[in-house]
Amino acid sequence: MCPKVSEEYMENKRRSIVEAAYQVCLRKPVEMVTMTDVIEQTGLSQGGIYRFYKDLDEILSDMISKMRTDYNIIDRFDQVIADKDASFEDVVRRICAILGDVMAEHLMDIQKINFDLTVLAINEPERAAKIMGSLQGKGNIEHIVNISKPLLMEACRKNSLRPAADPGQIFTFISSAYVGIETNCILTACYGKGKAQTKCDPRALFDTLATTMIMLFGGKV
Repeated sequence: MCPKVSEEYMENKRRSIVEAAYQVCLRKPVEMVTMTDVIEQTGLSQGGIYRFYKDLDEILSDMISKMRTDYNIIDRFDQVIADKDASFEDVVRRICAILGDVMAEHLMDIQKINFDLTVLAINEPERAAKIMGSLQGKGNIEHIVNISKPLLMEACRKNSLRPAADPGQIFTFISSAYVGIETNCILTACYGKGKAQTKCDPRALFDTLATTMIMLFGGKV
């Protein structure tokens, strides 16, 4: 019979496996990571790792949960919301500054992995849904998407701004611009395949996006 082990021991082992998966995902596209990769990174036997996780996707789910905890910037967004005296322009620039800082600081780790997960969701939607299905709470970007539209619309109303286009279309443009910045920066930094091989500076790009948003909403630049 196998000796009984404590829950603390089991949890420590799970954490070490999740960290091993994270290290592998930094080196390889998530879609190409295999259980063998993770096993080799941990140094455990194949049978050993299955004592703690039934499959790779369960490990990836716990890895994403840990990333959400370690890289949680929701409080920073909520501080922007809580400042009722901030102008529309201040709100936009502060939100974009947070996004630019986070992308610049974590371009080679969390941003790279999140980008890979987006690719996985496109190519294997059922698998991605399985991985994401057990996650608790909201991710950073999901949170900012949920809060930004009413926040910006209220700021527009308070400042009596006149948008240059339908606000819905502006938000669609903003979403597309964010994806474009993220994609080009990650492809350039992580895979060396950015458009025209140009160097991308996330902070500068998000500052430009802030200026563009302010102009589209009729604010002061």
